[in-house]
Formats: sequence, C-alpha cells, structure tokens
Amino acid sequence: MTATPAERRLAAQIAAHESWATTPDRSARTAPARAALMARFEEQADPDGILPPAERAQRAEHLRKAHFQRLALLSAQSRRIAKEASEKATTAEAEIAAAGEVS
Repeated sequence: MTATPAERRLAAQIAAHESWATTPDRSARTAPARAALMARFEEQADPDGILPPAERAQRAEHLRKAHFQRLALLSAQSRRIAKEASEKATTAEAEIAAAGEVS
C-alpha cells in the first residue's frame, strides 16, 4: 500500500524529531550547513577571490544579515496580508449574517 503525501510527511516529521532527540551536539550537527551558507555569501561578496580574508568575511556577514532581514520582511508582509484577508472575511461574514436577519 502506498502512503499518502500526508502520511509520508508525518512519518518524516516523526523521524526528524526522533533524530534530533538523540543528537548530543546540535551545533556540531548543523555546522556544515552554516559553513556552506557562509561560503555562499563569501562567494557573493568576492567572486574573484581578490579581497583580503577579513574584508571578505565582513562583506559576507553583511550579505548574511541582509538575507535574514529580507526573510523577516517577507514574513511580516505575509502576516499582514493574512491578517487583512481574515479581517475582510470576518467583515463579509458579518454583513451576510446581517443581511439574512433583515430579509
């Protein structure tokens, strides 16, 4: 029997939680990913590799901060749009209910 997408997602979530529960050093486990992300920003900051390491690192850190600030901005915008849509739906439902009471 083939699992549905929802079942596969749940199974993966269970496996992830069990894996993290048995990870003694979470920081060490995620270190390669953090290093790869910084390497990407360093490549963006100095694609030709001509800057001194300290300058490259400083520019990469600014690119990293900009990246996460951009994500925060998108998240805030998404939350605002969802809130506005929810408020409009609530208003529309109230208007429909009021119109039904008037009839």
